[in-house]
Amino acid sequence: MTITRQYWAEALGTFLLVFFGVGSAVAGLRGSGVIVVALTFGLVLTVLVYAIGPISGCHVNPAVTLGVLLAGRLPVADAVGYWVAQVVGAVVASFGLWGLTKWGGVADQTGSLGTNGYGAHINAGGAIVLETVLTFLLVLVVLLVTSRSDQSRIAGVAIGLALAVTNFVGIPLDGAGVNPARSLGPALFGGTHGLSQVWVFLIFPLVGGLLAALVAPLVESHLTPLGMPGQRSETGRSAPAAAASDPAAR
Repeated sequence: MTITRQYWAEALGTFLLVFFGVGSAVAGLRGSGVIVVALTFGLVLTVLVYAIGPISGCHVNPAVTLGVLLAGRLPVADAVGYWVAQVVGAVVASFGLWGLTKWGGVADQTGSLGTNGYGAHINAGGAIVLETVLTFLLVLVVLLVTSRSDQSRIAGVAIGLALAVTNFVGIPLDGAGVNPARSLGPALFGGTHGLSQVWVFLIFPLVGGLLAALVAPLVESHLTPLGMPGQRSETGRSAPAAAASDPAAR
C-alpha cells in the first residue's frame, strides 16, 4: 500500500467528518439540538473507521495521530503527512460549509460556522482542562481498542461512541473541539473571534493525546487477552497488537 493512498484517505476522512459533523451543527443545532450533533460526529467516525481504517487507520484527528506516533505505531515522517492531510481535509470541508451559508441559502445556526470558543459558558482555563480531558478519553479509547485483536470488530463502535460522548459534554460548553483540524478549519471562515481563541483547541487536544499515549500502556499491562482486569496472561502481556490505527500492520 502506498503512503500517498494513506494520506488521501486521511484527507478524505477528515473532510467527511468535518463536513457532516460541523455541518449538522451549522444547519441544525437550534432545531435538532446537541444530541443530534453529537451523534452525527460519533456515527460519521464509526462508519469511517470501517471504511478507511484498513487504509490509513482512520485517525482523522491530529491528536489521535500524535497518540499513535508516541505509542510507536507510526513513523514521524508519516505522522507529519497525516497532519497535513487532516488539516487540508478540514479546511476544504469548512470552505464548503462556508460556501453553503454564503451562496447556498443555508442559515448558520451556530452564528460562527461551528467554531469552538470560550467565554459564554466556560472560561479559558476551563476550556483548557475540558479539551485536554475530552481528547484524553477519545485517544485512550483509540489506542486501547486498536491494540487488541480480540476487539477489532467493535473498534469502530467504541471509537465512535467515545467521540459522541465527548461532544455530549463539550458542545454546550465550548463547542467540543477534541480535534485540532476540526477546530482550525471552521475558525478560518467563522470570524475573528473564533480565530483568536483557536489556540486552545489546537494545543490542548494534543496535550490530551500525549497523556493518553502515556497512560495506555499502564492500562494494557493489567489486561488479559480477553480484556478482563486484574489478571495477566502467562507471558504477562496483553494480546498482540493488531491496531486499526497502525497502517504499517497492513
